[in-house]
Amino acid sequence: MGRGSRWEREALSSWESEMALHTQGELTAGAREQLRWMMQRTLETEITQRLGAVRYGRSDTRSDWRNGYRKRDLVTEIGLLKGLRVPRSRRGSYQPQVFQRYQRRQPLVNKLILEMFVAGVATRRVGEVLEALLGESPSATTVSRIAKQLDQRVRQFHARPQHDRWRFLLLDGVRMSVKSASGLRKRLVLVVYGIDTEGRRELLDFALAEGESEAAWSALLHHLWLRGFKGGQLELVVTDGAPGLMAALKFIYPHARHQRCWFHKLQNVSGCVRKKDQLEVIAGARAVYQSTTRREALVVFRQWRTLWQTRYPKAVACLQKDLQELLAHMDYPAALRSKLRTTNAIERCFREVRRRTRPMSAFTNDASCERIVFALVAHMNVQWSRKPLPGFTHNT
Repeated sequence: MGRGSRWEREALSSWESEMALHTQGELTAGAREQLRWMMQRTLETEITQRLGAVRYGRSDTRSDWRNGYRKRDLVTEIGLLKGLRVPRSRRGSYQPQVFQRYQRRQPLVNKLILEMFVAGVATRRVGEVLEALLGESPSATTVSRIAKQLDQRVRQFHARPQHDRWRFLLLDGVRMSVKSASGLRKRLVLVVYGIDTEGRRELLDFALAEGESEAAWSALLHHLWLRGFKGGQLELVVTDGAPGLMAALKFIYPHARHQRCWFHKLQNVSGCVRKKDQLEVIAGARAVYQSTTRREALVVFRQWRTLWQTRYPKAVACLQKDLQELLAHMDYPAALRSKLRTTNAIERCFREVRRRTRPMSAFTNDASCERIVFALVAHMNVQWSRKPLPGFTHNT
């Protein structure tokens, strides 16, 4: 028999897909009915054991009696069970053990909601997804209430032991809006991003702060040091050059070399240049880090300085004063340099946080901010654990 026309093959494939979905739906419905039957039997057994008598039975020792049923909907991992008949006792001595009083979802469903939140699904989208899967849609408020269970996991994350294997650190602060009694206020999320000798990367920790002060950075880095990250293999730290951060690094990890972030530096240079010349000036400055060797980079810088010194002396001085730290990444293989010359990896991570918070414009409080940031950090760390960065080895 021939393979038939393309239309026939597509029609057959579509029919097979519809049949598979139909069969799956029937199996799920059958499983729900089986679960309903088992729960009803369990509830009847529980009340019989509690009262010490079967329905319509007599006992001289009983102290309570049956009092009909109440209806209860329960969301399970295989879907919504509508109208479960829950036995009642006249004096209220019987309480079901199958689920707790006022419970509307099994613990596994709450766990599913929590894991979806951690995986980056917005609170309103969680309801839409669960309605399609289980036939019940929890409200955004319910999802937020369940998400508060993350508070313990956040505390555990901040307290977990650290390995002293990190070779490179990227440090930066990301601004977030948080609601307060006086209105919106800016909070800074200080972030520590590590890369080890095998190219494994991880967001090691974060902290909410009012700004990038020496005290705030010292507290975060010293906490990492106390938890085990002594900096024994630390070679290079990439920062935006904030004075408070630099002072903290000299105290906590004084032996590590410093790489200034090119992205932040070019922003500073751009601020010293007229708008009509910004593209040309920044393109020339960018050519410095695009050089293949440190010697070539110095030659390119001198040419750029000669070209713009007269017109924009402040822009030239801004780049020149940190040139040695801007070129620290040139001492590593070309495959690693793009990962080490900026802190952009942290900013890319937090784009997802901003995407999730855009509908609500700001976090409701600091705890809400910590939960969302932790959810992102946990999700990214799991994803990265499967995908080491290429080019990072013990010998590079």
